[in-house]
Amino acid sequence: MASSSHNNFDDTIDETLNQVCDQISNQVWQSLLTPPVQHQQPPKPKKKRTFIERNREVGHAHLWNDYFSEDPTYPPRMFRRRFRMNKPLFMRIVERLGAEIPFFQQRRDATGRLELSTLQNCTAAIRMMAYGTAADACDEYLRIAETTSFSCLDHFVDAIINCFGDE
Repeated sequence: MASSSHNNFDDTIDETLNQVCDQISNQVWQSLLTPPVQHQQPPKPKKKRTFIERNREVGHAHLWNDYFSEDPTYPPRMFRRRFRMNKPLFMRIVERLGAEIPFFQQRRDATGRLELSTLQNCTAAIRMMAYGTAADACDEYLRIAETTSFSCLDHFVDAIINCFGDE
């Protein structure tokens, strides 16, 4: 009798163990087949960039008429004071960067309009360095956004090192 009850007990344990194993394997398969439920916060709404029409062509025209035309508004001494260098040196830098560095070459954008001129890019960078002004200070006169001014300064420094490093 002892042996028959022992077999019943073993059978019960085997059966219980099989049921538990079946349940666990079913749960594992279900978790593998079912994508996990992610408990995330809802995505933040995307911020829409605000487009500001800066009329960059007007900025170039003002800059050209004020300092670079045949009859500029401001005399050479004002140019030197504001740019911290004489006009021939400034023009040498502008011409070389415009010829050798793609960032400073004026191209057309996707809408067919001319992008910022080489003069605008170089003036933004030089004025930020010469005066230590904030990047967004270039916006009103040169019509250049703050992020673009930072980009001009970054590219300008690298370009000066590459083009004039030996000098």
